[in-house]
Amino acid sequence: MKKNKPKLSWREWGRSRFVRAAERAFFILLGTVVMALGYVLFQVPFGIAAGGLGGISIIINHYTGWPVGLTYWVLNIPMLLLGFYYLGRWPFVGRTLIAASLFATFTDLLTYFLPPLLDTWPITNDVLLSSIYGGIVGGVGGGLVYRAGATGGGTAVLARVVQLKTGWPLSQIYLMDDGIIIIMLGVVFGWENALYALLMLFINGMASDYLLEGASTTRTATIVTNRPKEVTEALLSTLKRGVTSWEVTGGYTGQKRHMLMCTMSRAQMNDVKTAVADADPEAFVTIGVSHFALGAGFSPLKKSEK
Repeated sequence: MKKNKPKLSWREWGRSRFVRAAERAFFILLGTVVMALGYVLFQVPFGIAAGGLGGISIIINHYTGWPVGLTYWVLNIPMLLLGFYYLGRWPFVGRTLIAASLFATFTDLLTYFLPPLLDTWPITNDVLLSSIYGGIVGGVGGGLVYRAGATGGGTAVLARVVQLKTGWPLSQIYLMDDGIIIIMLGVVFGWENALYALLMLFINGMASDYLLEGASTTRTATIVTNRPKEVTEALLSTLKRGVTSWEVTGGYTGQKRHMLMCTMSRAQMNDVKTAVADADPEAFVTIGVSHFALGAGFSPLKKSEK
């Protein structure tokens, strides 16, 4: 008999929605402050326009003197309208509008208040260090905003629209977008700055991914073998982890074999290699990185609070 899932009362339902909304608001607020700090401290002063509308705003500011935060916000308006029209996801566009507005506001506030403080307590005057620091700080801020189901605005929205219309991979669209802006940066500020911008983009992506996914501490092994029982017993006794098995057919030979799958901690990789080699030296083994391992023996699965 199927068990009915217990329903939340209106009070519990409202509280859970409020908690989720408050959590998102906190991540957006904190993330945009951190992003603005990285932008004002390490990008704007050195002309490191590391892609996106933030990079275009630095280039426009160089020629016009317009506030970078306000320029960024104005440039975001057509992007968000495009996002709303083509993506039709008001919660995402709404959160992104809030994040972009907060980022623009904090950017101009920090641009006004920070320089006097930096005259007294400078952080660094080295462009290379600034590109490294800027990538780390900006990536952490962006990761916090992504956790809230939003982006900091800019060309991220445009990239999703282009992906929808063309089917191109997002990574390819970002590469084209950032590449064009970095070429513009090289023309305006010099090709040395363009190289620093590339470095900052790379570090930014790494920091953002690390914050979102964490350090990958799990690995998943797939083993193709003719001796599934022996290999399974070796893995169970050595790792104390579960093993999943299914029958497969070789594409070239057409022979029936067994494939085993086992997820383990990073420290257990060598144990897997040794156990499989002892049980079946003819086995074929691949071990890949698993960003998440949820369930028995690893991090618990979390139920949706609806």
